[in-house]
Amino acid sequence: MVTDGQYPSYWEADVILRDGGTAHLRPILPPDADAVQAFHVRQSQNSIYLRFFTYKAKLSAKELKRFTEVDHRDRVAFVITRGAEIIGIGRYDRLDDPLEAEVAFNVSDSYQGRGLGSILLEHLAAAARENGIRRFSAEVLPENRKMITVFAEAGYEVDRHFDDGVVMLGFDIDPTRKSRAVMEAREHRAEARSMAELLTPSSVAVIGASREPGSVGHALLEHLVDGGFTGSVFAVNPDAFELHGMISYASITEVPEPVDLAVIAVPHGQLDAVVDECARAGVSGLLIATAGYDDDGESLVRQRALVRRARAHGMRVVGPASLGLVNTDPAVRLNASMAPELPERGALSLFSQSAGLGVLLYASAHRRGLGVSSVISAGNRADVSGNDAMQFWEDDPTTRAVGLYFESIGNPRKFSRIARRLARTKPVIVAKSDVTGLQLPPGHAVRTSQAPPGALDAMLRQSGVMRVETTEQLMDIAQIVASQPLPRGPGVAVFSNSSALGKVVADAVVAQGMTVAVLESSLQLDTGQSVALPALAGTVMRALADDRVHAAIVTTLPARGLTAESIAARLQQCSEEAGKPVIVSFTGILDPGLQLDGLVAAAPSLRQTPPLEQTPPLEQTPPLEQTLPLQRGLPCFRSPGAALAALGAVVRYSLWRTRDHGEFLDPDGVDAEEASRLLGRVRSRVADVELTRLTLQECAALLDAYGIGLLPSARFSSADEAVEEASRLGWPVALKTMDEHLRHRLDLGGVRLNIDDAAALRENITQMEKVLAPFGSFGMEVQSMAPSGQACSIQAIEDPLMGPVVSFGLAGDAVNLLDDWAHAVPPLSTGDVADLIRAPRASRKLFGYQGLPPADIAALEDVLARVALLKDNHPEIARIDLTPVLAATSGLCVLNAAIDVGNPRRRTDSARRAMRD
Repeated sequence: MVTDGQYPSYWEADVILRDGGTAHLRPILPPDADAVQAFHVRQSQNSIYLRFFTYKAKLSAKELKRFTEVDHRDRVAFVITRGAEIIGIGRYDRLDDPLEAEVAFNVSDSYQGRGLGSILLEHLAAAARENGIRRFSAEVLPENRKMITVFAEAGYEVDRHFDDGVVMLGFDIDPTRKSRAVMEAREHRAEARSMAELLTPSSVAVIGASREPGSVGHALLEHLVDGGFTGSVFAVNPDAFELHGMISYASITEVPEPVDLAVIAVPHGQLDAVVDECARAGVSGLLIATAGYDDDGESLVRQRALVRRARAHGMRVVGPASLGLVNTDPAVRLNASMAPELPERGALSLFSQSAGLGVLLYASAHRRGLGVSSVISAGNRADVSGNDAMQFWEDDPTTRAVGLYFESIGNPRKFSRIARRLARTKPVIVAKSDVTGLQLPPGHAVRTSQAPPGALDAMLRQSGVMRVETTEQLMDIAQIVASQPLPRGPGVAVFSNSSALGKVVADAVVAQGMTVAVLESSLQLDTGQSVALPALAGTVMRALADDRVHAAIVTTLPARGLTAESIAARLQQCSEEAGKPVIVSFTGILDPGLQLDGLVAAAPSLRQTPPLEQTPPLEQTPPLEQTLPLQRGLPCFRSPGAALAALGAVVRYSLWRTRDHGEFLDPDGVDAEEASRLLGRVRSRVADVELTRLTLQECAALLDAYGIGLLPSARFSSADEAVEEASRLGWPVALKTMDEHLRHRLDLGGVRLNIDDAAALRENITQMEKVLAPFGSFGMEVQSMAPSGQACSIQAIEDPLMGPVVSFGLAGDAVNLLDDWAHAVPPLSTGDVADLIRAPRASRKLFGYQGLPPADIAALEDVLARVALLKDNHPEIARIDLTPVLAATSGLCVLNAAIDVGNPRRRTDSARRAMRD
């Protein structure tokens, strides 16, 4: 909750409007009085009447004072600004009912229809919830249809009635699945539009264009013009009159036409001034090739300031230190990059961060003959990120597959949400190192992760992403998904002209989790091209006609009279006729001049892919695109190991895409309001960054609010008190030490079970004190006995980078020592919960291991779903540890809970739209 009168700077946010432009949202301040008056005076008479129910030529001094002086708690107001100009105002005032507030908006006439009203509503609702308000109401004139629409389309359940000629609206503001879906859909449209503005500009100006060969400014201008850009190109350099056959302008403000994209390649010291000039000229977007922002604190502060100024004037920023943007669409032909020529048109879109990795990706795609649809090099990724790129590519009809190389991830929670939706229709390949999220490269101003090892990779798998470690592995997969239909199952036909090689490849197929449906390792390829190629095609086609076969791999040793190109061309025909993927590995060829890693095509063209059967998608998932383009060609590899690793990844992705992912359900018996009230009381005890551990009673109450029962227990300070508590709980009982490391260790004497009476309890207390004396002196508790079952651990944390992370494992030293944990990022579907339980290697013990009866998996899934929802709904919960959770043959028992609460961090993906800082 905001302290009365204290300015909540963390409420400030840059936002993307419906048209793709940006603006700045912040709480109102008393010095805004003149700007509010100017905003009011610019409004039409009709807009003023709809807001105030009467016409006011000017606001009085008293009104200005009331509107601009707020306490940020009972009275909150936000302004949205473009530059120094206010373009939208939203406010709420708490009513007599402390849980309800009246809300109102006023949007500039020239900015209406750009989504400002819905953005203001989201941010006001988030601030109100933080301040304990749960309901908004509004009085709206019947003719104010735009404002009524803002409320009606927000995803809340709106009550309305007429009263004395006014429409009275009211709705609860707690986020619902529908309201979140509405916000995400609006966010998707806005961010996709902003990227479309960058990738499909009508005019481009190169600022810092140079006539000096070898310079960045010279190369960018030359590549843009030589690539055949279909729009207008302008050169900006105050020291040149003519560049590349065109007039050079001294400043962007002198360019005679509006500029959509400014490509900036000026010395680092001039960058701030150039960005400010672009703002005055009304440029829509910036591509900054200039580097110079290192990983020291001062550089990052300057970089943030530059991005904030650009966004405040409506401009998105690609970079700094960007390699450039590429769009091969014939209607655009944008090569605003350091690539010497416009790449071949294809169906693959690529995103990278540093320029060096961008060069690797581009070079690998070019060498393999892989065409691209668009390429985005984000450089330091100070603004435009991989999330923005995926929003655009989801709707881009020319993109079939997406490849991303991450050095850092700014918002994994949002990435998970977008990637999961995108991967349902288009393959997503992500290359990242094992330290991504743990360490930051120079110039990357994002948070680092404290999540358990493997959590980030688990999030990628949960999202349907194909994760690799290198650019070459990324391209291995990309050349399959960009040119071949997706396999419909795991069955692979293996062909070779060597029995030994065929056997090795077949074993590798199984190692990749696929099945060998056909093995033919006696191909006769030494009979001459006119005989061998038709025979090869016939053998492969017969196998591909088998319903058990979903893909084929051909591995060959060199054969007399046959070239790799002739074999690839014939196999390509087989793939196209059968509608199934075929890949080939040419082994044993020593000629370094032959290109054997890449696409070998009979003719350069795009072809159509047959539709892939798919089960009903997740809620709000867009329909599967049926006619995405395929680049013509056959994926070729020098190494069968690399070929099968790539094919295995594609098969796993295809199976993920077509599986039933379950539903996002809200479990019965959840009282989130009661949990919020309890946590609100606890937060009053939290100081700064310290954590507060809930008491046993508070843990039980919080879990009970989410339908999770905690087995009763009681602490004691004497044997007499222990007997009294045991009698209250009911015999038999268990005796436990309070030490968190020993309380579950039966082997070390920290637990004693099935104590039947008072005498036995007193004796066990004495014995436990003696046994634990070498470890120290700890308190004890008695607890009701639980049915026998498999001990499990459920944990959840709030990570600075990833937000909520839920972990599951079987309790015990081996699980921790071997790191046999499974992780997932909420929200979790029923399919996610099922995967989470089955992911640990030791989870077989839950399903009838060595003749033991299976545990109650349904009960375990239910508790996991409730814990995930609890952690997702309440970011102030820093950590939950339920250990042990005994999963019996029928039902389960939670024996112990430890819950820590802290100041709620600003989660990286919340119920309000805000650009990453």
